[in-house]
Amino acid sequence: MELGMIGLGRMGANMAQRLHRGGIRVTGFDPGQAARERMASAGVATAASLEALVQAMPAPRAVWLMVPAAAVEPLLEQLLPLLAPGDLVVDGGNSWYRDSLRHAQRCHQAQVAFIDCGTSGGVWGLKEGYCLMLGGEPGAMARLKPALQVLAPAADRGWAHVGPVGAGHFCKMVHNGIEYGMMQAYAEGFALMQKKQEFALDLAQVAEVWRHGSVVRSWLLDLATDALRDNPRLEGIAPYVQDSGEGRWTVSEAIELDVSAPVITLSLLERLRSREANSFADRMLAQMRSGFGGHAVKAANDGE
Repeated sequence: MELGMIGLGRMGANMAQRLHRGGIRVTGFDPGQAARERMASAGVATAASLEALVQAMPAPRAVWLMVPAAAVEPLLEQLLPLLAPGDLVVDGGNSWYRDSLRHAQRCHQAQVAFIDCGTSGGVWGLKEGYCLMLGGEPGAMARLKPALQVLAPAADRGWAHVGPVGAGHFCKMVHNGIEYGMMQAYAEGFALMQKKQEFALDLAQVAEVWRHGSVVRSWLLDLATDALRDNPRLEGIAPYVQDSGEGRWTVSEAIELDVSAPVITLSLLERLRSREANSFADRMLAQMRSGFGGHAVKAANDGE
């Protein structure tokens, strides 16, 4: 099988390499010359433009997009006029599933098949393989199967055709919402243990124990263990947590579907809270507490 990979950032580059090593012929494109050069040095063929990428591939073509969600629509505007009826486009990034439904319709008008693929695995996917949740027509999925079997941890697991177009990115959205909640629970638990100073707990040791036989063992715990072992006090890390959008979409969907999702919702709100260096809400709480109970208000420079 032959595949075009558009977007050679951390995920796209690693996926292209895994495909190449697994016997899939890959041609990569990225607007950044440095990214193309890194791919070429890894033995993966590259093209200097979208036009060159399409021309380098025999029809019917299969093109995999690994770009930020906001870049998918303008990219399709450039790409679809270059493709031919019967070609296939896969969006493997973290697009909102409702955008994927629109993108699929746009591709359908050009007689190009569309698959939305929720991709999990991060920077470890090159070595461990990727978890792939795919939405689309069965015929398009069958064409893509050889590549999916290479990208996944094994040919018979770690990937699935989960439903029609949109289903892949919907499942990945929920997956990331769950991830928010799991990460928040780990963070709160370790913060509680760190605060119990009289026990002088070795958090890396506790995390390592939990990794074996515990009901809370997971890959996230593996990563937490490594982090605590390397930097027990987490020095040099700002208490600022970004979100890339999937948690917000999950919470919005839960509200629309009347599904209670308090853990995911609160974990998202905690990420937003982490960005408030001088929280107005906390200062307001302190002032109200003083107003009704006469409790002292700590001045901004107390303890400095």
